[in-house]
Amino acid sequence: MRRLGSVQQKVPCVFVTEVKQEQSRKRVCQEFQVVATEQLNPVALEANINCAVATEKLDGTCCYVTVYKGQPWLWARLDRKPNKQAEKRFKKYQHTHKSSKGFTWNVEEDFKTVPDAWIPAHGVKHLNGYPVPDPQGHIPGWVPVEKDNKQYCWHSAVVDHQAAGALALRPSGNMEDALEIVVVPLVDLLEQTLELIGTNVNGNPYGVGSKSQPLHFLVPHGSICAKNPPPVELQQLRRWLQESPDGKVEGIVWHCRDGTLVKVHRHHLNLPWPEGETFLGSKPVDVCVDWTVDEYAGSSKDLITCFSRMNGRKFSRLQDVQYDP
Repeated sequence: MRRLGSVQQKVPCVFVTEVKQEQSRKRVCQEFQVVATEQLNPVALEANINCAVATEKLDGTCCYVTVYKGQPWLWARLDRKPNKQAEKRFKKYQHTHKSSKGFTWNVEEDFKTVPDAWIPAHGVKHLNGYPVPDPQGHIPGWVPVEKDNKQYCWHSAVVDHQAAGALALRPSGNMEDALEIVVVPLVDLLEQTLELIGTNVNGNPYGVGSKSQPLHFLVPHGSICAKNPPPVELQQLRRWLQESPDGKVEGIVWHCRDGTLVKVHRHHLNLPWPEGETFLGSKPVDVCVDWTVDEYAGSSKDLITCFSRMNGRKFSRLQDVQYDP
């Protein structure tokens, strides 16, 4: 299970990477591409990558569960970013020096405002009491998900803070290679990070829900193991991602025994994403929502209530899941 500390620091690629001056496949406004070489990253070698657990890299938006208002609460990712003037100054410096090293920020004046409840991610360095931006000029952080904030309406759809439960997707406890939809008490997710996936997140590569019936789930990081992953070698990984049905994933995150995380993304190998039916979207799903909190009084149309009425239903694929409103 991935913890908070790994989120604020970018997970390194399992291979040594180099920068090519061509349009990024991953980021529309990025005019360079980070590509993998044949050489294994020393970080991966030192962490004994060959004994690590390979898990599927999920394509959604990162969330975090920690205490707010005295109880477990879902938080959304919100990075503090520079204002227009500071961004212009930062880009000019990067262009002149071919690097961001040595650039000086004034955190009080150079960054956009964030909600009062915003907190920096665990591990963000501080200088003179202020958080230090990362090399991209962002300060990773979190904001609590409130129902009246439309910006996080899809986060709100999968959580009930009154009942302290969240709608989650995880490997089935009864059937190999299957998934199950469950409600997990938020207290069981404290200090964990999760990925919100679904209809209105990152173009919905998994084909979850529809415009008329949007559907979202929280998936604990590190919970979906890669199936039959190849050895950690560039060409074998490329072939697996291109040719194997098990390789229809955005990438792999390896969880090493010492806590180190390393990853490879399709874009590191100059491969497109998404491409056809995904491995996750093709898995069968069981509905296992037996949510009987004594004082639970959710709306008859909220997702937790809808799936509780469908307890025991089975679907042949994740992308076939529909709920009864």
